[in-house]
Amino acid sequence: MASTAHAQVKDLPGGPAVNQLNFAEPATKIAEQQHWLHWFMMIICAVIFVAVFGVMFYSILKHRKSVGHRSQELPEPIWVELGWTIVPLLIVIGMALPATKVLVAQKDTTNADITIKTTGMQWKWGYDYLKGPGEGISFVATLDNTHRQMSNSGQPAPTDDYLLKVDNPMVVPVGKKIRMITTANDVIHSWMIPAFGVKQDAIPGFVRDTWFKAEKTGDFYGQCAELCGKEHAYMPIHVKVVTEAEYAEWVAAKKKEMAAAADDPAKVWALADLVKRGESVYAANCLACHQANGKGAGPIKPLDGSAVVVADAHAQSVGILLKGVAGTAMPAWSQLSDTEIAAVLTYAKNSWSNKTGQIVQPADVVAARK
Repeated sequence: MASTAHAQVKDLPGGPAVNQLNFAEPATKIAEQQHWLHWFMMIICAVIFVAVFGVMFYSILKHRKSVGHRSQELPEPIWVELGWTIVPLLIVIGMALPATKVLVAQKDTTNADITIKTTGMQWKWGYDYLKGPGEGISFVATLDNTHRQMSNSGQPAPTDDYLLKVDNPMVVPVGKKIRMITTANDVIHSWMIPAFGVKQDAIPGFVRDTWFKAEKTGDFYGQCAELCGKEHAYMPIHVKVVTEAEYAEWVAAKKKEMAAAADDPAKVWALADLVKRGESVYAANCLACHQANGKGAGPIKPLDGSAVVVADAHAQSVGILLKGVAGTAMPAWSQLSDTEIAAVLTYAKNSWSNKTGQIVQPADVVAARK
C-alpha cells in the first residue's frame, strides 16, 4: 500500500523531487553558482581521494613483507618536504577563491528592489513588505488546514506538495532583487528555499538578512530548517514568482483586501458576529494544536470546560494569547490583531459546552497590550 502511494507522488516543480539526490533545480544565479561550486569541490576531493588511497594501497600490496620486502628508512630530500607543503597549499587556495567569491555574493544585499521582513513564529511565517512596490503589505502564512487534516488522519493521500501548501504564499516579481530580513518572536527558526540557494536563520532579538533574484516564474517551496518545536514539520514556505504586471495586480488586490479587513479596535461587537469571526480565526490558527471539538490531546490542555476559558475575568486568557505560556507548547499570538484575539476568545467561551454568554471586546485586548 505504501509503495503504491509513493508511486503516485510526482516531482514538485520548485520543490522536492522523488528519489532526489542532487540539489534542487536552481532558480537564481546564486543557486547555479552553488551547484557549480559543489561539483567543483566534489571532483577535487574525489581526485585527491583516488590518488592518495591508490598510492597507499599500491605501496601496501607491492612492498608487503610476504613477497620479501623489508622496512627501511628512506631519505627525505628537500623537494619532497616542499612538495607536500606547497601542493596542498595551492589546492586549498584553488578551492578557497571560488568559494569566497560565491560567499561574498550571497551576503551582498545592497541595491535591492524590494525589502521584505519575515518573522518566524511557532509555527508560521509573518511577512512585512518594507520597501519597494508592495510597501505596507503585511500578512501571515500558515500551513493549509487541509494538509493539517491529512497529517492528523495518519493516512494522507498521495500529494506532491504534502505539508508544503500555505494559505498565503509570499509573492515577488521575477528578475527583481529581493532583500529578506529575518527575525523571530519566540525561538530560532530558519527561512530556506533550496531552489533560490537561500538559508538564513531567524533569531529572536536579532535582525539578519539575505537576498535572492528569481530568474523564472513559478512556485518555489521550502521549510523551516531549524528545529523549532513540536510543529517544526508544519512550517512550510511558499514563494510565488510572477511577472511584473501580475505582481502589480497582486499588490493592488492585497492592499484592497487589507483595507477591507482592517478592524477598528474601538468597535463594539455583537456576540454572534464575534463568535462567527472567532470560528474562522480558530480554524486558521488554533487547529494546529487544539482539536476542533475543544478537547485536549497529549500535553495540549482542553479548551472545553477549561476554568481559564470560562472565567468571568478575561485578563488571564487574554494574557496567555498575547504572551504564551513559558515551558509549554502554547506560543504567543501577539501577531494577531486585537479583534482576532477578542474573537477567538469569545468563540472559545461560547462553543462546545462553554455556553457562558461572555464576550471579549477588542478594547479589552488593546488595554492588555499596554
